[in-house]
Amino acid sequence: MSDAAAARARYVALIARRERISSPRLLAALGAVPREDFLAKGPWRIKSETARSYRLTPDADPVHLYDNVLVAIDARRKLDTGLPSLWAHFVDLLHVGEKDRVVQIGCGLGYFSAVLSKMVGPRGRVQAIECDERLAARAATNLRAYGNVEVVHGDGCRHVGEPADVIIVHAGFSQPHPLWLQSLRPRGRLLVPLTQRDREGAALKITRRGKGFEAEAVQQIRIFPGRGRGTTALDDRVADWWQRASVLAPLRFRGIEQGLPSDG
Repeated sequence: MSDAAAARARYVALIARRERISSPRLLAALGAVPREDFLAKGPWRIKSETARSYRLTPDADPVHLYDNVLVAIDARRKLDTGLPSLWAHFVDLLHVGEKDRVVQIGCGLGYFSAVLSKMVGPRGRVQAIECDERLAARAATNLRAYGNVEVVHGDGCRHVGEPADVIIVHAGFSQPHPLWLQSLRPRGRLLVPLTQRDREGAALKITRRGKGFEAEAVQQIRIFPGRGRGTTALDDRVADWWQRASVLAPLRFRGIEQGLPSDG
């Protein structure tokens, strides 16, 4: 086993232990996808989840990537790859299955698109949407070998294609977009971070149940804001309402009106 392969095996074990991952398919996918294939050439700027600033790896050896670290995509914008353990935890909660259709909104450079590709298998599909044209182009290049992934440069608040079993939003918003709810298949699952202007908030898991939906807060989060996220105090209050309401007990509703749940 090469040094990189051994480091990747330790990385998977670390994430499995830390997040108590229950999906063998997820662990196998994390072990199969080289993280370095979805980044620029090293050295890399990395940081732990508690660090305030990035540090430069001593060289371009991929072993530095196989830890629970954020890797800068654009350090000036504080845009990074996301914490591997956090997103593995979210994917585990969503129970992604073989043959599922998964939509990612904000796929970045495509690393978790590749992980999801392995999980859904050749008969499943992953639509990876990215609003940043340069990131979308890089993701498309990185994912050329993954035939069941389609990279789309576009706005995930306007179009997500066919109905999906799973929708994962990789950016902060003030409310779940009605389009995402409408695009869920029966028993479909949505993961969306609802955040304040300071990027702090909570990730919600929303499940389609019969004619309505059920939302529950699953994790505190700090994340880059999504394009189109409101920037007013009212938007912050809406996000805060969702977080408070869904953390106490599962929140049941049929639709959204003016950003808030409705039974209409």
